[in-house]
Amino acid sequence: MAWKIINIRYISPSLCSHKILMEDEVKPVRKPQRRLTLNLEVVVWAEIVKLMDAGIIFAISDSKCVSPTQVVPKKGKMTLVRNEKNQLISMHTVIGWHVYINYRRLNDATRKDHFPLTFIDQILERLAGHEFYYFLDDMFGYFHILIT
Repeated sequence: MAWKIINIRYISPSLCSHKILMEDEVKPVRKPQRRLTLNLEVVVWAEIVKLMDAGIIFAISDSKCVSPTQVVPKKGKMTLVRNEKNQLISMHTVIGWHVYINYRRLNDATRKDHFPLTFIDQILERLAGHEFYYFLDDMFGYFHILIT
């Protein structure tokens, strides 16, 4: 059980790693970063430090590809607020921020893996009747396999 980011167990690079292959005719994608407010810069730097401390990312100075950072609000509960016309409108309260990188252009430039996924009904049939079930807790989503 992982109570801190440092304690998260991931798949060993000796067991499994993935190499991203680029299409031959495609130039590396370099997109400019978006301007952020000072408050959002603090959020982004905190996320960067957290991921660096966990050993998930590391600093490099000569990347061929650059993708823009996005920051979107985590929505909390919905509340009703009166607007200037004295009408009740519903609003989500912001409870935090999601920091992610927009890899759309990079994904367009990479070779596609041709490994079809199993249909969900086939997976459920194989799971039926077993006593124990396990799941992968995606605290960091896609940071479980080393990208080489």
